[in-house]
Order: sequence, then structure tokens, then C-alpha cells
Amino acid sequence: MGRAFVYVILGGGVAAGYAALEFTKKGVSHGELCIISEEPVAPYERPALSKGFLLPEAPARLPAFHTCVGANEERLTPKWYKEHGIELILGTRVKSADVRRKTLLTATGETISYKFLIIATGARALRLEEFGVSGSDAENVCYLRDVADATRLVDVMQKSTDGNAVVIGGGYIGMECAASLVINKINVSMVFPEPHCMGRLFTPKIASYYEEFYKSKGINFVKGTVLSSFVFNAEGKVTGVNLKDGSYLPADLVVVGIGIRPNTSLFEGQLTLEKGGIKVNSRLQTSNTSVYAVGDVASFPVKTFGEIRRLEHVDAARKSARHAVSAIMEPEKTPEFDYLPFFYSRVFSLSWQFYGDNTGEAVYFGDFSGTSFGAYWVNKGQLVGSFLEGGSKEEYEAIANVTRVKPEIEDLSELERQGLGFAVAVSQQPVVVPPVDVGGSGSLVVLEKAVYPWHAAAGVVVAASIAAFAYWYGRRRRRWESGVGRGSLALARPRRHRGHTIISARGEREQGLNLIGAWNLRLCPDF
Repeated sequence: MGRAFVYVILGGGVAAGYAALEFTKKGVSHGELCIISEEPVAPYERPALSKGFLLPEAPARLPAFHTCVGANEERLTPKWYKEHGIELILGTRVKSADVRRKTLLTATGETISYKFLIIATGARALRLEEFGVSGSDAENVCYLRDVADATRLVDVMQKSTDGNAVVIGGGYIGMECAASLVINKINVSMVFPEPHCMGRLFTPKIASYYEEFYKSKGINFVKGTVLSSFVFNAEGKVTGVNLKDGSYLPADLVVVGIGIRPNTSLFEGQLTLEKGGIKVNSRLQTSNTSVYAVGDVASFPVKTFGEIRRLEHVDAARKSARHAVSAIMEPEKTPEFDYLPFFYSRVFSLSWQFYGDNTGEAVYFGDFSGTSFGAYWVNKGQLVGSFLEGGSKEEYEAIANVTRVKPEIEDLSELERQGLGFAVAVSQQPVVVPPVDVGGSGSLVVLEKAVYPWHAAAGVVVAASIAAFAYWYGRRRRRWESGVGRGSLALARPRRHRGHTIISARGEREQGLNLIGAWNLRLCPDF
């Protein structure tokens, strides 16, 4: 017994939904694509589980947060998959894979073959038993990875109002669940071994801001220690936790968020693994050319930093899924996957975004006693990372742009002084090369002066482009003048065109040229 498909997506998380949508955009035919998932529901936006799903009033529930609403695109309900001829094989575990034969064997004994496979198996939550602590099966000990986990957590929360919760872990899940528990009128203590929360991303100074904010909401931090054992009542319910430092915390509810492990076991010994995940190239292609990997399970080249990384975030899952589909369906048109690491979170009234890498020296800016502040990371003379709390859409875009550009930084104190304004300036600051005489006509094109060293290379490109245009225009102009009389670019008044700077023969300046990201020069609307 078996079925055959051209394309198979193994895994039913965020990446699977975005890959499916991309397949339809690329013209996949009915019956060619299937998604195999252990979960009984169609792909959905996992971030909702630690936020909207846990709200006490008007909580988020499926089908409201099926993919791809997280990126303001279509909501892919089971009906959508049916209408697009995509087979959903839900509630099904694959027990083995043979990449040489291009087959998957399900727990029910069905063989599913493919021409191309996208591995989107994601990761599983690490359990306390892996660290020598038993008791995870108690009714009031909760993990959070899927809808079933979230549903169970909500049930226990509703029974614990005005009670005590202990959150084990100070990362994403711990921080977001702690916020949700407080909103549900539960007293919260967070326990983690690191000296501050979000230890893999935050510096002590940044972490201190969020810890103080959480404390103002009544959340207690117990740092530098770990859970050693649970205390149970006669019914097997946890009533408290013992910590390694000898302290005890009462508990009506325990939430465990101590990290994840990529689901790679099906492919160990068949595909190359690196940094805990399945190694892929810049096209998201594994060591087997018919197999691609995306999302949490993929270790891919981060072009900006020239190294292989595995990133655990929804944004990487969405974008890598789309790119893999494009690489499969349109290989000649698909460039290398050039992803800028991006992390964000929104809890309470807080909202932060981080781009790039947090290596090197941190340079802080803004008001840490207020609602908006940030940091840059400078490593070996280059800006490699940016963080911003409380920014606008335009400000977040600015820190993303400056991080991708990686400008050279010579003076850290000056960078601190300029603060967020530096990122905005890099995104908006015009660039200047010396005035160029266009075709000997006396008409000049002038660009604003580069402020930072990294503009120099771009200036060379711009100058070369202008020179080429000047040569072409000079020849055309001589022909025009000989045929229709002498012409001139002198203007009676400045004209505006798409943010470009044009200086006429009279020296009349038009609207300024902004170069954001790519160095793209268009001289005037006529050409």
C-alpha cells in the first residue's frame, strides 16, 4: 500500500504552511503535493500559543491563526488545501525514511514516495528527564510546543487562578508564558541557571530592564540555580519544587521551557548533520540533491557572517520555507538564501526586535528608564548587530538596514552619541561623488557626500555608472542637436522625480537622492 507525490513536505508546523502557499504561487498542480504531520490539525502560527492562545479574555483559537496570517497573507484552512489539490496527511507519524529510494514509511505501514522532499520536522521540547529530574507526567506540569500542549496549559491555568506558578527556564517560552500567567492572575516565579533572562541574546544591561519590568508586574526571579525535584501530594499532583540551592517554591502549576532539540533522527546516517541540525547549502538543499530542509531543523549558511548557523525562530522558518520551494520550482531564477538573523517578541506593552549577531562590544543608546532604547554590537570594527525596544516600523527597518550593511565603526563614543539616529542616517543619508559634466554639455549631476567609510565602494560604482551614462548621453545629444537644433537641460524650475537629485546647468537643485540598501541610480525620468 502506498502513494506517490512529486513534492512532499514532512512536518506540519509554520514552515509547512508557508511552503504550501509558495508552491501554489509557483503553479504546483493538483495532486502533486502532500503534507505529512503528526499533529491532527493543518499548519498554524506557533507564536500564538504563548501569547494570544493563553489570554483570559477573547483568546486566539483555530482556525483564526492557521498559517499564513502571521505574515499578513492568506489563512490556509483545511478547505484551502482541498481547493488547491494539496493532500493533508494529518495525525500520522513517519517511522523511517530512505532518501536513496525517495520513500517514507508511516507508522501505519503506508509507503509514500516523492521526487522532492522538504524536511520541516522542526524540533521537540527538551524534557526534565533528560536532565535527571522525574515528574514531567504530573497533571500540572506543562510544556509548550503544540496546540495540544497549549490546550492543556490553559486547562491547568484556569484551575490555578490566584495560585502559584513556577516557570522553569528564562528564554523565549519562559518569558512569554510568565507574562501570560500573570495576566491570568497567577503568582509567578521564574527559575533559571543563568545570571539573567534571555541569556543567549540579551546583555546584562538589556536583561535588567525587562527583569525590572516583570518585577513591577509581580513576577519573582530566582536566578543561578535549577530545579532538583518536585514535591507531590497523595494524588500525584505537584505542590512545590525543590531547587538545587536548597530553596523551596510552592507550585499549583509548573511550566517548563528549557530549550528544544531538532527532529533529525529519521535522517541520521543518511544526510550530513552540523550544529545540531541538517546541513544545507545556500539553496536549502541537503547532501542529497532531492531533499531540502527548512526551519528549526536546518543548519544553513548565514551569508552576512560567513558561517553555518541553525536559527530557532518563526521568521527563519517562514523565509527558508519560501526559498526552498522557489529553489525547487525555479532553480535558475532563485538566488542564494541571504538571511539576516532576526528575533522579536511582544509581551505586556513591550515590543523588541533584534537583527544580526550579538558578538563584540555592545554600544547602548536611548533611555533605559523610559520606553525606547537599544544597542549596537561592534565586532572587529564593523557593526554586526542591532537591538531596539519600543521602536516605530520605520525605526525597526532602519536597524535592519544598518545591520545588513555592516558599516565600519571607528569611534564607539560617537556611535553611542548618535544612537538610533545613526541607523536612520545610514538608511537615509545621501552620498556624494564629485560633480560630473554630462557629455560636455555643462549639465551636472551631483550626489551628496558619503559620511561613512563604507560608502566609498558604492561611490565608485555610482561614478562608473554616471560616466557610462555621460558617454552615451553625449553621443545622443550631439545627434539630437544636429537634427533638431540646440537643446538644453536647463530647467525653468526644479522637477521632482522619485527622490532623485538632479542639478541642472543653471545649478537648480531638485529633490534629494536617497540610496537605501542597493546602490541604484536613475538620473532622470526621461531615460
